[in-house]
Amino acid sequence: MPSILKPFIPLNPLPKNELGLTVRDYEGAMSTLCAGCGHDSVTAAISHAFFELSTPPNRIAKLSGIGCSSKTPTYFVRGAHGFNSAHGRMATIATGANAANRELTYIGISGDGDSLSIGLGHLMHAMRRNVNMVYVIENNGVYGLTKGQLSASADIGSSPKKGEANLLAPIDPIMLGLTLGATFLARSFSGDKEQLIPILKAAVAHRGFAMIDVISPCVTFNDHESSTKSYKFVREHEVKEVQTDFVPIQVPIREKIPSDGAKAVTMHDGSVLRFRSVPEGYDPADRQNVEEYIRDRQSRGEIATGLLYLNESGPEMHELNHTPETALNGVPYSNLCPGAGELAKLQEDFR
Repeated sequence: MPSILKPFIPLNPLPKNELGLTVRDYEGAMSTLCAGCGHDSVTAAISHAFFELSTPPNRIAKLSGIGCSSKTPTYFVRGAHGFNSAHGRMATIATGANAANRELTYIGISGDGDSLSIGLGHLMHAMRRNVNMVYVIENNGVYGLTKGQLSASADIGSSPKKGEANLLAPIDPIMLGLTLGATFLARSFSGDKEQLIPILKAAVAHRGFAMIDVISPCVTFNDHESSTKSYKFVREHEVKEVQTDFVPIQVPIREKIPSDGAKAVTMHDGSVLRFRSVPEGYDPADRQNVEEYIRDRQSRGEIATGLLYLNESGPEMHELNHTPETALNGVPYSNLCPGAGELAKLQEDFR
Protein backbone atom coordinates (compact mmCIF):
# COMPACT_ATOMS: atom_id res chain seq x y z
CA MET A 1 0.00 0.00 0.00
CA PRO A 2 1.65 3.29 -1.08
CA SER A 3 1.89 6.25 1.28
CA ILE A 4 -0.68 8.99 0.86
CA LEU A 5 -0.56 12.66 1.69
CA LYS A 6 -1.70 13.56 5.18
CA PRO A 7 -4.96 15.55 4.94
CA PHE A 8 -4.88 19.10 6.23
CA ILE A 9 -7.25 19.51 9.17
CA PRO A 10 -7.70 23.12 10.34
CA LEU A 11 -6.76 23.45 14.00
CA ASN A 12 -6.45 26.27 16.48
CA PRO A 13 -3.34 28.36 15.79
CA LEU A 14 -0.33 26.13 16.46
CA PRO A 15 2.86 27.40 18.12
CA LYS A 16 5.57 28.51 15.71
CA ASN A 17 9.32 28.08 15.98
CA GLU A 18 12.05 30.61 15.17
CA LEU A 19 11.49 30.05 11.44
CA GLY A 20 7.77 30.73 11.71
CA LEU A 21 6.94 27.07 11.05
CA THR A 22 4.57 24.81 12.98
CA VAL A 23 5.10 21.16 13.83
CA ARG A 24 2.82 20.31 10.86
CA ASP A 25 5.57 21.60 8.57
CA TYR A 26 7.82 18.83 9.93
CA GLU A 27 5.39 16.02 9.18
CA GLY A 28 5.31 13.77 6.12
CA ALA A 29 2.94 11.36 4.43
CA MET A 30 0.36 9.18 6.18
CA SER A 31 1.90 6.09 7.75
CA THR A 32 1.07 2.70 6.27
CA LEU A 33 2.60 0.80 9.21
CA CYS A 34 0.45 -1.34 11.51
CA ALA A 35 -1.77 0.62 13.90
CA GLY A 36 0.10 0.98 17.19
CA CYS A 37 3.56 0.37 15.69
CA GLY A 38 6.29 1.87 17.86
CA HIS A 39 7.97 3.28 14.75
CA ASP A 40 5.18 5.85 14.35
CA SER A 41 5.91 7.16 17.85
CA VAL A 42 9.56 7.56 16.85
CA THR A 43 8.40 9.48 13.76
CA ALA A 44 6.41 11.88 15.94
CA ALA A 45 9.40 12.41 18.24
CA ILE A 46 11.69 13.21 15.29
CA SER A 47 9.18 15.71 13.89
CA HIS A 48 8.95 17.48 17.25
CA ALA A 49 12.74 17.48 17.74
CA PHE A 50 13.42 19.21 14.40
CA PHE A 51 10.53 21.63 15.02
CA GLU A 52 11.86 22.59 18.45
CA LEU A 53 15.39 23.01 17.06
CA SER A 54 14.03 25.26 14.26
CA THR A 55 15.98 23.24 11.70
CA PRO A 56 15.19 24.39 8.13
CA PRO A 57 13.52 21.41 6.39
CA ASN A 58 15.56 21.93 3.21
CA ARG A 59 18.78 21.57 5.25
CA ILE A 60 17.85 18.07 6.44
CA ALA A 61 18.88 14.88 4.64
CA LYS A 62 17.04 11.73 5.70
CA LEU A 63 18.23 8.28 4.64
CA SER A 64 17.17 4.67 5.15
CA GLY A 65 17.74 1.10 4.03
CA ILE A 66 15.10 -1.63 3.74
CA GLY A 67 12.54 -2.81 6.29
CA CYS A 68 9.58 -1.48 8.26
CA SER A 69 11.90 1.01 9.96
CA SER A 70 13.19 2.27 6.64
CA LYS A 71 9.72 3.48 5.67
CA THR A 72 9.87 5.99 8.54
CA PRO A 73 11.60 8.88 6.63
CA THR A 74 8.51 9.09 4.40
CA TYR A 75 6.50 10.09 7.45
CA PHE A 76 8.50 13.12 8.69
CA VAL A 77 9.79 16.43 7.23
CA ARG A 78 8.32 16.21 3.74
CA GLY A 79 10.45 19.19 2.67
CA ALA A 80 13.76 17.43 3.39
CA HIS A 81 16.12 15.67 1.00
CA GLY A 82 15.64 11.89 1.07
CA PHE A 83 17.31 8.70 -0.12
CA ASN A 84 16.09 5.14 0.37
CA SER A 85 19.09 2.84 -0.20
CA ALA A 86 19.59 -0.91 -0.50
CA HIS A 87 19.24 -3.27 2.46
CA GLY A 88 21.96 -2.57 5.03
CA ARG A 89 23.72 0.09 2.93
CA MET A 90 22.29 3.26 4.46
CA ALA A 91 25.45 3.97 6.50
CA THR A 92 27.66 3.96 3.40
CA ILE A 93 25.28 6.18 1.42
CA ALA A 94 25.15 8.60 4.35
CA THR A 95 28.95 8.62 4.56
CA GLY A 96 29.26 9.50 0.88
CA ALA A 97 26.56 12.16 1.00
CA ASN A 98 28.14 13.73 4.09
CA ALA A 99 31.55 13.71 2.41
CA ALA A 100 30.10 15.61 -0.55
CA ASN A 101 28.01 18.09 1.42
CA ARG A 102 28.86 18.61 5.07
CA GLU A 103 26.42 21.53 5.38
CA LEU A 104 23.28 19.40 5.75
CA THR A 105 21.91 17.78 8.90
CA TYR A 106 21.92 14.03 8.31
CA ILE A 107 19.56 11.57 9.98
CA GLY A 108 19.51 7.89 9.10
CA ILE A 109 16.67 5.57 10.14
CA SER A 110 17.41 1.88 10.28
CA GLY A 111 16.25 -1.29 12.00
CA ASP A 112 17.83 -4.10 13.96
CA GLY A 113 17.81 -6.31 10.84
CA ASP A 114 19.01 -3.55 8.51
CA SER A 115 21.84 -2.51 10.87
CA LEU A 116 22.83 -5.56 12.91
CA SER A 117 22.65 -8.27 10.24
CA ILE A 118 23.27 -7.42 6.59
CA GLY A 119 24.42 -3.88 7.38
CA LEU A 120 26.59 -4.59 10.43
CA GLY A 121 29.92 -4.05 8.68
CA HIS A 122 28.77 -0.73 7.21
CA LEU A 123 27.46 0.49 10.56
CA MET A 124 30.77 -0.31 12.27
CA HIS A 125 32.80 1.71 9.78
CA ALA A 126 30.45 4.70 10.03
CA MET A 127 31.14 4.61 13.79
CA ARG A 128 34.90 4.35 13.24
CA ARG A 129 34.88 7.29 10.85
CA ASN A 130 32.71 9.30 13.26
CA VAL A 131 30.44 10.45 10.43
CA ASN A 132 28.56 13.55 11.53
CA MET A 133 25.01 12.22 11.57
CA VAL A 134 22.16 10.95 13.73
CA TYR A 135 21.70 7.18 13.35
CA VAL A 136 18.41 5.85 14.75
CA ILE A 137 17.89 2.10 15.12
CA GLU A 138 14.22 1.21 15.52
CA ASN A 139 14.82 -2.02 17.39
CA ASN A 140 11.97 -4.54 17.67
CA GLY A 141 13.85 -7.84 17.65
CA VAL A 142 12.12 -9.23 14.55
CA TYR A 143 11.98 -8.94 10.78
CA GLY A 144 8.50 -7.45 10.65
CA LEU A 145 8.47 -6.93 6.88
CA THR A 146 9.06 -10.66 6.27
CA LYS A 147 6.57 -11.87 8.86
CA GLY A 148 8.33 -11.98 12.20
CA GLN A 149 11.54 -14.02 12.13
CA LEU A 150 13.82 -13.21 15.07
CA SER A 151 16.58 -10.70 14.34
CA ALA A 152 20.14 -10.41 15.61
CA SER A 153 19.02 -8.22 18.54
CA ALA A 154 16.63 -10.83 19.99
CA ASP A 155 17.58 -11.83 23.54
CA ILE A 156 18.36 -15.42 24.49
CA GLY A 157 15.10 -17.13 25.46
CA SER A 158 12.93 -14.60 23.66
CA SER A 159 10.34 -16.32 21.48
CA PRO A 160 8.70 -15.20 18.25
CA LYS A 161 4.93 -15.20 18.01
CA LYS A 162 5.23 -18.63 16.42
CA GLY A 163 8.28 -20.86 16.69
CA GLU A 164 11.04 -21.77 19.12
CA ALA A 165 12.91 -19.53 21.56
CA ASN A 166 16.12 -17.83 20.47
CA LEU A 167 19.37 -19.59 21.48
CA LEU A 168 21.89 -17.11 20.01
CA ALA A 169 23.51 -14.26 21.94
CA PRO A 170 22.09 -10.87 20.84
CA ILE A 171 24.10 -8.07 19.27
CA ASP A 172 23.74 -4.98 21.46
CA PRO A 173 24.38 -1.80 19.39
CA ILE A 174 25.34 0.18 22.51
CA MET A 175 28.01 -2.34 23.53
CA LEU A 176 29.16 -2.44 19.91
CA GLY A 177 29.50 1.34 19.88
CA LEU A 178 31.51 1.34 23.10
CA THR A 179 33.91 -1.18 21.59
CA LEU A 180 34.39 0.76 18.32
CA GLY A 181 34.78 4.21 19.84
CA ALA A 182 31.43 5.79 18.99
CA THR A 183 31.14 9.29 20.45
CA PHE A 184 27.40 9.48 21.29
CA LEU A 185 25.38 6.48 22.43
CA ALA A 186 21.85 6.56 23.77
CA ARG A 187 18.95 4.18 24.24
CA SER A 188 15.29 5.01 24.58
CA PHE A 189 11.80 3.58 24.25
CA SER A 190 9.34 4.56 21.53
CA GLY A 191 6.62 4.84 24.17
CA ASP A 192 8.56 7.52 26.11
CA LYS A 193 8.47 10.66 23.96
CA GLU A 194 9.44 12.87 26.91
CA GLN A 195 12.81 11.12 27.07
CA LEU A 196 13.28 10.50 23.34
CA ILE A 197 12.79 14.07 22.05
CA PRO A 198 15.60 15.63 24.17
CA ILE A 199 17.90 12.73 23.21
CA LEU A 200 17.18 13.35 19.52
CA LYS A 201 17.85 17.09 19.93
CA ALA A 202 21.14 16.37 21.68
CA ALA A 203 22.08 13.91 18.92
CA VAL A 204 21.44 16.54 16.22
CA ALA A 205 23.62 19.03 18.10
CA HIS A 206 26.43 16.48 18.58
CA ARG A 207 29.48 16.84 16.33
CA GLY A 208 30.06 13.31 15.14
CA PHE A 209 28.27 9.96 14.94
CA ALA A 210 25.28 9.89 17.30
CA MET A 211 23.54 6.52 17.57
CA ILE A 212 20.20 6.07 19.33
CA ASP A 213 18.93 2.54 19.91
CA VAL A 214 15.14 2.86 20.29
CA ILE A 215 13.24 -0.17 21.58
CA SER A 216 10.21 0.01 19.28
CA PRO A 217 7.76 -2.88 19.78
CA CYS A 218 6.29 -4.67 16.77
CA VAL A 219 2.61 -4.96 17.64
CA THR A 220 2.00 -7.63 14.99
CA PHE A 221 4.84 -10.10 15.55
CA ASN A 222 6.68 -9.27 18.79
CA ASP A 223 4.35 -7.84 21.44
CA HIS A 224 3.48 -11.00 23.35
CA GLU A 225 4.33 -12.43 26.78
CA SER A 226 7.58 -14.19 25.80
CA SER A 227 9.03 -11.17 24.03
CA THR A 228 11.66 -8.95 25.69
CA LYS A 229 10.87 -6.09 23.28
CA SER A 230 7.15 -5.83 23.93
CA TYR A 231 5.47 -2.73 25.34
CA LYS A 232 4.77 -4.52 28.63
CA PHE A 233 8.28 -5.89 29.10
CA VAL A 234 10.05 -2.58 28.37
CA ARG A 235 7.72 -0.59 30.65
CA GLU A 236 8.33 -3.06 33.49
CA HIS A 237 12.11 -3.29 33.03
CA GLU A 238 13.18 0.18 31.83
CA VAL A 239 15.66 1.95 34.13
CA LYS A 240 16.26 5.63 33.30
CA GLU A 241 19.89 6.27 34.11
CA VAL A 242 19.94 9.99 33.33
CA GLN A 243 17.33 12.73 33.76
CA THR A 244 17.23 13.77 30.11
CA ASP A 245 16.79 17.26 28.77
CA PHE A 246 18.43 19.39 26.08
CA VAL A 247 19.33 23.06 26.33
CA PRO A 248 20.70 24.75 23.15
CA ILE A 249 23.84 26.89 23.36
CA GLN A 250 23.00 30.24 24.96
CA VAL A 251 24.51 32.51 27.62
CA PRO A 252 25.32 30.07 30.44
CA ILE A 253 22.80 29.68 33.25
CA ARG A 254 24.57 28.69 36.44
CA GLU A 255 22.82 27.01 39.35
CA LYS A 256 23.95 24.56 42.01
CA ILE A 257 21.89 21.38 42.02
CA PRO A 258 21.58 19.89 45.52
CA SER A 259 22.51 16.26 45.99
CA ASP A 260 19.39 15.49 48.00
CA GLY A 261 16.62 17.24 46.10
CA ALA A 262 15.43 19.06 42.99
CA LYS A 263 16.21 22.62 41.85
CA ALA A 264 13.90 24.78 39.71
CA VAL A 265 15.82 26.77 37.07
CA THR A 266 14.34 29.34 34.68
CA MET A 267 15.47 28.83 31.08
CA HIS A 268 16.09 31.43 28.36
CA ASP A 269 12.60 31.00 26.93
CA GLY A 270 10.98 31.56 30.32
CA SER A 271 10.19 27.92 30.93
CA VAL A 272 11.16 26.37 34.25
CA LEU A 273 13.03 23.08 34.48
CA ARG A 274 13.47 21.03 37.63
CA PHE A 275 16.88 19.39 37.85
CA ARG A 276 17.74 16.43 40.03
CA SER A 277 21.21 14.96 40.43
CA VAL A 278 21.75 11.62 38.68
CA PRO A 279 22.83 8.57 40.70
CA GLU A 280 26.19 9.19 42.33
CA GLY A 281 29.09 7.61 40.48
CA TYR A 282 27.52 7.39 37.00
CA ASP A 283 29.85 9.05 34.49
CA PRO A 284 28.70 8.93 30.84
CA ALA A 285 32.22 9.88 29.71
CA ASP A 286 33.85 6.81 31.30
CA ARG A 287 33.66 4.19 28.56
CA GLN A 288 34.75 1.25 30.73
CA ASN A 289 32.41 2.03 33.62
CA VAL A 290 29.51 2.58 31.19
CA GLU A 291 30.11 -0.85 29.67
CA GLU A 292 30.33 -2.50 33.10
CA TYR A 293 27.18 -0.71 34.26
CA ILE A 294 25.16 -1.76 31.21
CA ARG A 295 26.29 -5.36 31.60
CA ASP A 296 25.33 -5.28 35.28
CA ARG A 297 21.88 -3.96 34.42
CA GLN A 298 21.48 -6.59 31.71
CA SER A 299 22.37 -9.34 34.21
CA ARG A 300 19.43 -8.11 36.32
CA GLY A 301 17.07 -8.20 33.35
CA GLU A 302 16.91 -4.41 33.15
CA ILE A 303 17.10 -2.05 30.14
CA ALA A 304 19.22 1.03 30.78
CA THR A 305 17.94 4.08 28.88
CA GLY A 306 19.05 7.69 28.48
CA LEU A 307 22.26 9.24 27.18
CA LEU A 308 24.56 6.41 28.17
CA TYR A 309 27.90 7.51 26.68
CA LEU A 310 29.26 10.80 25.34
CA ASN A 311 32.68 11.82 24.02
CA GLU A 312 32.77 15.38 22.69
CA SER A 313 36.51 15.46 22.01
CA GLY A 314 36.67 12.88 19.20
CA PRO A 315 37.32 14.39 15.72
CA GLU A 316 34.51 13.82 13.21
CA MET A 317 35.08 12.55 9.67
CA HIS A 318 35.82 15.91 8.00
CA GLU A 319 38.31 16.88 10.70
CA LEU A 320 40.07 13.54 10.32
CA ASN A 321 40.36 14.01 6.55
CA HIS A 322 41.16 17.77 6.62
CA THR A 323 38.43 18.59 4.12
CA PRO A 324 37.64 22.27 3.44
CA GLU A 325 34.96 24.10 5.39
CA THR A 326 33.04 24.58 2.13
CA ALA A 327 30.98 21.57 1.12
CA LEU A 328 32.78 19.62 -1.61
CA ASN A 329 29.78 19.95 -3.92
CA GLY A 330 30.30 23.72 -3.70
CA VAL A 331 34.05 23.77 -4.43
CA PRO A 332 34.82 25.21 -7.91
CA TYR A 333 35.70 22.64 -10.57
CA SER A 334 39.03 24.35 -11.16
CA ASN A 335 40.01 23.53 -7.58
CA LEU A 336 38.69 20.00 -7.68
CA CYS A 337 40.50 19.30 -10.98
CA PRO A 338 43.58 21.57 -11.11
CA GLY A 339 45.03 19.94 -14.23
CA ALA A 340 47.70 17.48 -15.38
CA GLY A 341 50.58 19.59 -14.08
CA GLU A 342 49.38 19.50 -10.47
CA LEU A 343 48.61 15.79 -10.79
CA ALA A 344 52.18 15.14 -11.94
CA LYS A 345 53.55 17.02 -8.90
CA LEU A 346 51.33 14.98 -6.61
CA GLN A 347 52.55 11.71 -8.12
CA GLU A 348 56.17 12.64 -7.45
CA ASP A 349 55.52 11.95 -3.76
CA PHE A 350 54.68 8.33 -4.59
CA ARG A 351 57.77 7.54 -6.69
